[in-house]
Amino acid sequence: MPTKKTTHPFYEKLCLVLVGLIAFGYLVIQAKDIFDPLMFGFLFAILLLPVSNFLEKRLRLPRSASSLLSVLLFVGFIFGIMYLIGSQISNLANDWPQLKAQVGQSISDLQGWISNSFHINDTKQMAYVHDTTKKILAAGTDVLGTTFGAVSSLMLFYAFILIFTFFILFYRRLLFRFIIWVFNDDNETTVFDISENIQAILRQYILGLLLEMAIVATIACTAFWFIGIKYAVLLGLIVGLFNIIPYLGIFTALVLSCLITFATGTINQTLIVGICVIGIHAVDSNLLLPTVVGSKVRLNALITFLGIVFGEMIWGLSGMFLSIPTLAILKIIFDRVESLKPWGFLLGGAYEYKKSAEKAMKTE
Repeated sequence: MPTKKTTHPFYEKLCLVLVGLIAFGYLVIQAKDIFDPLMFGFLFAILLLPVSNFLEKRLRLPRSASSLLSVLLFVGFIFGIMYLIGSQISNLANDWPQLKAQVGQSISDLQGWISNSFHINDTKQMAYVHDTTKKILAAGTDVLGTTFGAVSSLMLFYAFILIFTFFILFYRRLLFRFIIWVFNDDNETTVFDISENIQAILRQYILGLLLEMAIVATIACTAFWFIGIKYAVLLGLIVGLFNIIPYLGIFTALVLSCLITFATGTINQTLIVGICVIGIHAVDSNLLLPTVVGSKVRLNALITFLGIVFGEMIWGLSGMFLSIPTLAILKIIFDRVESLKPWGFLLGGAYEYKKSAEKAMKTE
């Protein structure tokens, strides 16, 4: 007699899925110290894979040397950007006496405005400032210890990223053969297709993100130079770098740009800089981001925003960075597994409708 296929009720499946998601989320949160740098190492390894292949095939370097040299070239690129920013900051430090006088004059004007608007005299204002300063100095030791610990943890985090990047590049064929071996031979073609698409999409996404950052930085530098801001290059680099942080980066860049402009220029220039930063962000989010970055990952805005929120809840700032490439990986997998295709459609949504409409127009 043929065996009867058992079907589980919907509520049972839903409970199993929810329990599985809760357990998986708990493990991901607890293993943040390992998975966080591992994910960054995976992304950077995919980005550096063409460089490593070039060094290995064209220059005949062994895999260990090509992987190490690729990581060193990447570190050199990062240090080049840091040197450019550091040189601008050093110029800002050279003008410290002028900045101090400018800030002092601005504070004096601010005190006069508070006194005229809220009828709080200068003595009460300075008493409040002195009390706040004493409280900050009293907790200075704890703040210094916390800052030192945070910097140490951050440096260790960066070291782990570079180590994971090297090992993923070095053992890439072993890891790929393991993934092929885990699945049956019948699914080998699908696994190859998923792997190639993940590499292509993530590489395009990272390069698109870097291109977007360069374009935004160039536009900001040009706009600030045209206005006559003293540190136009520094402010442009700040806007470009912080722009890659989803949603929160623009507010950070706006505050830093306005503070530096307020300390080195006039209030009118500060207002113009704030308007320029907001305008650049509007152009970026409505034109550059969908064209340069959004078209690579094919994710709709709602899923992207939810992914960023959940990423921040799970892993903080690094989770916000990793949320979009993680969703892109999931979409690639969902689109190629028959039972998961509805979830892939949900992640894409608008892009899938647009694609279907274009195909319909071509057939007509």
